[in-house]
Amino acid sequence: MSKKRIVLAGGGSGGHVFPLIAVAEELEAQYPDTEFLYIGTSAQMGKVAEEAMSEIGIPTKNILTGKLRRYFSMQYFLDFFRVPIGIVQSLVYLLQFMPDAVFSKGGYASVPVVIAAWLYHIPVLTHDSDAVPGWANRICGKFSRYVAVSYSTSKKYFIANKTVVTGNPIRTEMTTGNRTRGYERWGFTEARPTVFVMGGSQGAKAINDAVTAVLPQLSKIAQVLHITGKEHYDRAVKLAAKAGFKSGRHLYVAVPFLNRTEMADAYAVSDIILSRSGANSVTEIAANKKVAIFVPIPQGLSQQYMNAYEIAKIGGALVLEEQNLGRRILMEKIEELLHNRELRKQLQEKIYTFYHKDAAKKIVAGIVKMIEEN
Repeated sequence: MSKKRIVLAGGGSGGHVFPLIAVAEELEAQYPDTEFLYIGTSAQMGKVAEEAMSEIGIPTKNILTGKLRRYFSMQYFLDFFRVPIGIVQSLVYLLQFMPDAVFSKGGYASVPVVIAAWLYHIPVLTHDSDAVPGWANRICGKFSRYVAVSYSTSKKYFIANKTVVTGNPIRTEMTTGNRTRGYERWGFTEARPTVFVMGGSQGAKAINDAVTAVLPQLSKIAQVLHITGKEHYDRAVKLAAKAGFKSGRHLYVAVPFLNRTEMADAYAVSDIILSRSGANSVTEIAANKKVAIFVPIPQGLSQQYMNAYEIAKIGGALVLEEQNLGRRILMEKIEELLHNRELRKQLQEKIYTFYHKDAAKKIVAGIVKMIEEN
């Protein structure tokens, strides 16, 4: 394939941004001359996206767009104007860059870009990470040449003959953590199991509160690495201190966030992971073959809810709903996992079947096929 130009589209959360990077890195590995442009939004995770793209040398353009809400909001009236403006902005950026294809990861930032690409007859490949696709991807799927999905359950929401299960692409470095380095990094010991707590890219107050509440009991059987999220860090540290635990001592470490290398090491040292069930978290846990307790965001049959229960259905994880996240049941689940070696082994084997190591390669193959067909 000669030198090509690819637009990456998506945004709204880290779960949309980092798979884009995984595919971009695979494309660059196979076709070193490929040029990229990322089109996203400055809202929510926009700054994170810009920084992540900048690290690998991909320029960024931001557009206006409206969020596709499942609830009433006064923002609907502003969104009525934002989306058309975003389409016009996308038309300008696409005309300037002249891409051969668009790879869309979803999120409301992707919709104007995908529509603009369709108007220009630029082929689009859309990827969806969740067990139930969001409205943005359902719309994007209608304007896409091909659709790639992570869960077979989401195929029914797209046109069958252009949809394929590829798995969710993650950056390969997330599976290359160093256990010894991790123990040294956080002052942990190999003599104790490690419980790794994370609440997604922005943290989770409910999970933080539950974990700090059980520290007196949990510290007797495990050491704890706790990602609180930037917004909730001070509160979590205060609650831990109130329970008698200072971060960095008593085998309890709280951090607001971890960079990629630290995150890989965290996976390496962890024996049990207590986590939200966003698509990226689920995939990274599966790729590292880890024992997990998922606590999905409690919004009815949310994407996280369905992600968690699809994994639980194959025997790959335990699920605790947030309203049941009390001291007694949380400690019961953790103790059950620590004491039942056979159960841990079963969960590890089953969750690993969800991981598609070649997800990025399959998506790259789809993008190349799409360009050749055009």
